Amino acid sequence: MRAATATAAHAPLTLGDRDVPDPGPGEVLVDVTACGVCFSDLNLLQGHYPFARFPVVPGHEITGVITAVGAGVTWPQTGTAVGAQFLYDSCGHCAYCVRGDQILCPGKRITGVVADGGYAEYALLKAGYVTPLPGALDPVTAAPLMCAGLTAYNGLRQGGARAGARIAVIGAGGIGALAVRYAVAMGARVAVVGRSAHGAEQAEHLGAELYVAGSETDPAAALKAWDGGADLILNAAPSTDAAAAALGGLAPDGTLLLCGYGPEPLVLPTQPMVLNRLHVAANPSGSPHDLRDTLAFSAAHGILPDVTAIPLDEAPAALDAMAAGTARGRRVIAFG
Repeated sequence: MRAATATAAHAPLTLGDRDVPDPGPGEVLVDVTACGVCFSDLNLLQGHYPFARFPVVPGHEITGVITAVGAGVTWPQTGTAVGAQFLYDSCGHCAYCVRGDQILCPGKRITGVVADGGYAEYALLKAGYVTPLPGALDPVTAAPLMCAGLTAYNGLRQGGARAGARIAVIGAGGIGALAVRYAVAMGARVAVVGRSAHGAEQAEHLGAELYVAGSETDPAAALKAWDGGADLILNAAPSTDAAAAALGGLAPDGTLLLCGYGPEPLVLPTQPMVLNRLHVAANPSGSPHDLRDTLAFSAAHGILPDVTAIPLDEAPAALDAMAAGTARGRRVIAFG
């Protein structure tokens, strides 16, 4: 099978042929239909994950069809279209796992970082950590839902999104654009905070009622003027400073939630947080039940990202463009 391998941090991807693996106990072999090219893949190559295992096949926004199952696997069955996510597996017995919060397991493993992922024609995955793909979702277009969609949808849920709430989303890229669409579908009022005025048209198209250009306006002041502030500010930008700059735009009892962040520490003023009972939280992707809910909601509301399909051989160039800041839109590796 054709595969791309990360051999070390700060080294280019290696393209080549590998043997198709056989599923062991508890595993399924997935004939990969598509795999999204995610910023987390770039983080792997740039050495941002000290726990990474090299060599490794990157990619965790996977869709495909199960072609074989290992011993003990009775579900899902061969022929099932499934998606796989950032969470590869977990210990299965800690307090977090038994309550369905496997993403918080101290022993969790990450797809495409410590276990081979979807930059290959076939992937070995754990049967309990793949999710059936609703028939209404195109498997190529839906690939980014396995990470960007899951992170956005679950972030909104963890942040208390509800109908009528004022929700501000910082950044309208892969995670942010989906967060806006999900929030609108939930019945929330939505604002987008971007870098320049050029993002206003896209924000309106996504369903936002307010756009704030951070380079021209103080985002905190603009959000505070929005009927008293946002109930939830979801940071989808790869910048911790962008999140901190918006804190003053929260309404009392509001929440600042980080789905995106940068290497800089989060520094916030304590007095306004205490006086207004503000909350600060972060959300790392989600567990298998969260992905199932994400896909069901996406199918019910027709929410899919805009993607450009590329062959595997173009994955290195797509990652280079992301690193250079010249990438536009989401790239998805499509097989077959």
